[in-house]
Amino acid sequence: MTPLELDRRLSKFVSKNKPKGTGKKLPVAPGGGSRKGSSGKYQADELWLPNTDRPEWLDGSLPGDRGFDPLGLSKPGDFLQIDLDQQDQNKAVNAAGNVIGSFASAAQPGAVSNNALAPYDEVFGLGRFRENELIHGRWAMLACLGAIVAEAGTGISWADAGKVELDAGTQYLGFKLPFSITQLTVIEAILVGGAEIYRNRELDTEKRKYPGGPFDPLGLTTGDSERTFKLQTAEIKHGRLAMIAFLGYSVQAAVTGEGALGSLAKFGNSFAPELVEEIEQIAGASPPQT
Repeated sequence: MTPLELDRRLSKFVSKNKPKGTGKKLPVAPGGGSRKGSSGKYQADELWLPNTDRPEWLDGSLPGDRGFDPLGLSKPGDFLQIDLDQQDQNKAVNAAGNVIGSFASAAQPGAVSNNALAPYDEVFGLGRFRENELIHGRWAMLACLGAIVAEAGTGISWADAGKVELDAGTQYLGFKLPFSITQLTVIEAILVGGAEIYRNRELDTEKRKYPGGPFDPLGLTTGDSERTFKLQTAEIKHGRLAMIAFLGYSVQAAVTGEGALGSLAKFGNSFAPELVEEIEQIAGASPPQT
């Protein structure tokens, strides 16, 4: 029997006796979950920790959903409807309102509320958590880039870079500004706060997260749902990384007083010689005499 015939018989035997799966299938997000390898196409559920169970309320349909919710913060719940308390000033004791009903959380991903006053489930639900994560991730990406640019341009730690602009009065890029620091703070609060108020007027959570229009001048997220999902996944991944990175920036600045580039330079200067010495010891070479 030739090796080719043996391989064919083994393949037939394996496919014939292959056990059928009993696990439930998870919905596949556009452009995610299925991959094609050299031996064919297979389905894989990407989880934050391998061999763990995905929570039933996280079905993988959101960009970057890896089933991470150990505290169950995004788990939908039922809410009780309670009647008003008895406000009778002629009674010594006023009974509390009774439970007159209950309603389930109806906030689905992408659902639009017709109530201008957001209900409880929208404020603390999965959609609102994702919106906050996305907004904080975008701010963190800008902050990480701004910290590096400020430190590279001034040679001073990003935590102290603002002081350079205030040494000779309020200025920006060498241009003096006709405002005091208090006035600039008020102006920034009005502009940023006004933008946030305008954004939160939108009842559709998807439009609040991805407004499009002038925020997508190249039209990268129009017409192709698979490409849009990949770009949204990449954005949330970079946002999460940026939030962790800026936390590292802050800890470094608080502990060592160094900025991002300063800490990186110190780490390289202390790590590289030790690494070379370890490699030389492993290779059996004696370190050079100085």
